[in-house]
Amino acid sequence: MSSHLDRIQNWLDLAQKANWSVTTLAKRSGVSVRTLERHFLEAFGKSPKAWMTTRRLKQAVEFLGRAPVKEVAFLVGYAHPSTFSREFKRHASQCPHDLAKPPAQTSSVRRIGT
Repeated sequence: MSSHLDRIQNWLDLAQKANWSVTTLAKRSGVSVRTLERHFLEAFGKSPKAWMTTRRLKQAVEFLGRAPVKEVAFLVGYAHPSTFSREFKRHASQCPHDLAKPPAQTSSVRRIGT
């Protein structure tokens, strides 16, 4: 049985267009927030919010070292750099500033969950 998730090819793009809001993502998907949550748990094993947080932080890793941490926070959809730094540290067990250092100092970067 096909779910609503199967009809949407690029969740990352849609999440960004929804400005990383679960409510807006649900509206753009044509389902209720609860239905979106059920489908996400079934398909990805996590809530839409957890999935979006992981995607945002993975995207941030790509920008770190090429842009200031404050700018990276805004690029990946955080309104406050302090919130971004706190979330990043919670998920990656290191500060985003550590990744902004030269590559020789970041050899033990912990991967952010899938």
